[in-house]
Amino acid sequence: MATSSVEDPAQPGGRGGLPAGGPRMFLVGPTAVGKTALSLGVAERMGAEIVSMDSMLVYRGMDIGTAKPDAADRKRVVHHGLDLVEPPTRFDVQMYLAHVQAVEAEARARGRRLLFVGGTGFYLKALTQGLFDGPEPDLTLRRTLEQRAEEEGCEVLHAELARVDPESAERLHQNDVRRVVRALEVHEQTGRRLSEWQVEWKDSKNQQNWTIVGLCAEDCVLDARIQERTAAMLAGGWVEEARAVRDGPGFGPSSIQALGYSQVLALADGDRGLVEVEAEINQKTRRFSRRQGTWFRNFPEIQWIDADGAETAEVARLLGEN
Repeated sequence: MATSSVEDPAQPGGRGGLPAGGPRMFLVGPTAVGKTALSLGVAERMGAEIVSMDSMLVYRGMDIGTAKPDAADRKRVVHHGLDLVEPPTRFDVQMYLAHVQAVEAEARARGRRLLFVGGTGFYLKALTQGLFDGPEPDLTLRRTLEQRAEEEGCEVLHAELARVDPESAERLHQNDVRRVVRALEVHEQTGRRLSEWQVEWKDSKNQQNWTIVGLCAEDCVLDARIQERTAAMLAGGWVEEARAVRDGPGFGPSSIQALGYSQVLALADGDRGLVEVEAEINQKTRRFSRRQGTWFRNFPEIQWIDADGAETAEVARLLGEN
């Protein structure tokens, strides 16, 4: 977890905080559920601009594989949070919150509303509850853990975390080395689980000032949509896009974690076949969508509606259209 962040002037000492004037509005849901298409109509109806809440849409040149809103979508509705950095650049939640703070200030000056749209649960948590600080980092311990991850494999550290803090291990993917290391670091420093610290942090937060609508779908429906989307991405130039990023600016440790890019690069190099790659991407995306569901269960205030029956007017009403 982060140990420092951008201060929010609307909440002195806050870490992410809330905007001055009106609640934040969120449209969330798992990948491929249909957030992008619905959000455009909702934003138009409410006179709002869209702020991406997807950690991979910040990378330039990674458009097809991240299902980034295209030029036509951006012409319909102003979007923020897209194409902020090159793929090799490390982009963390503090940088995201700094971007949001600037966007909100500018939108308030123009009298525009903002609709946050995406599936990154950590961003949702930071925007509604702020960031957990925890103890100061122990850089020596951190380097030791990072070296172990390199030598023994990140799955070994994740298994260790599962023994001492199963809640954090369930929430964190084994390849998320930075956060796995932080969770182990906190436990080693304090003798307490990171999840225990976070419960205290969450309970100490101010009364909520946000509205969240979530799109949901049956697993079988969502899985079918994932398959359709993967096939369309592969047919639409994903291989060429991945190769262009690798041969151009290159991937960084965060951007290469975007779903499917490693597999697509193996396909581009002829190391793996199309059928195998497509099947693996679908499997990883399904697992990712389930993990997103785990994140969203931490937000009992989400108003869930079925994606198939979702209508623009209903979503706008739930978000507080007036």
